[in-house]
Amino acid sequence: MLAYLVRRIVFGAAVLVGTSVITFAIAFVVPADPAVAMAGAKADPQTLASIRSEMGLDQPLYVQYARYFDRAIHGDLGRSYIRRESVTRLIADRFPATAVLAGAAMALSVMLGIAMGAIAAAYRGRAADNILLVISLALVSIPVFWLGTMLLIAVAATIRSFPLGGYSGATSLVLPTLTLALGSAGYYSRVLHTSLCDAFDQDYVRTARGKGLSRVRVMLKHAMANALLPLVTLAGLDLAGLLSGVVLTETVFNWPGIGRLAAEAIFNLDIPVIMGTVLFSALLIVVVNLLVDLLYAWLDPRIRLAETG
Repeated sequence: MLAYLVRRIVFGAAVLVGTSVITFAIAFVVPADPAVAMAGAKADPQTLASIRSEMGLDQPLYVQYARYFDRAIHGDLGRSYIRRESVTRLIADRFPATAVLAGAAMALSVMLGIAMGAIAAAYRGRAADNILLVISLALVSIPVFWLGTMLLIAVAATIRSFPLGGYSGATSLVLPTLTLALGSAGYYSRVLHTSLCDAFDQDYVRTARGKGLSRVRVMLKHAMANALLPLVTLAGLDLAGLLSGVVLTETVFNWPGIGRLAAEAIFNLDIPVIMGTVLFSALLIVVVNLLVDLLYAWLDPRIRLAETG
């Protein structure tokens, strides 16, 4: 297991280095002059040249990347051209709001997905299964930005005092959480339904049923443990994406998270913030994937045997 962990850490570090190279290269393709962004479009050539020299933009690209990489591994992601603030501080200030939204959306989506998938599998081939299939497919098919907009319109027309944007407490968390959770819940329910149906056809489930155990007890005690394994992987990947900031949802609901920060940076061509949010997102994905792999190995002993053998 230790060798497996070391390999995963090395692979994750390689992914982060590759991400930093790609984002740094893209920054020079974008038609934006950092000196102009900082000094303004009417700045004289001498001022622009002085800023470029101070920022090291007049040096070769490999030297600029080496300086950027050295700062990044020490936690310094540069300064925003527009806000004139540390990118690391901006991300740290926005991350709590994103983490709250991600945690709430993930908890709701997993609970709904497990409930819908378990009920559909318990009534396989019956009306309840077919109805839940249609509902889950509809939830998966709805675009997130459209769902968020429709929820805003519906709530604005019916509940005038309900908060429609911003982060002002638990009530303001309801709409963005629903927007993010419903689509994932539909997907999770179909995955769990398929896994449970496969488990019901296995010999160990037939043996448990032959001993006189009820269908519900067999599902919860025997089939569910194996059926949840694919769901753990999917939920881990989705959690990494949520923690990285969901751009559309945070923009629609004016949520002060990393996704909205990235959207504003893209709109303003704030290159350091764009690079910082992308690199931070990659770090979160690598860390969460590593944790999911370890959890997967803990849930399924066969994986541990395969790694150690």
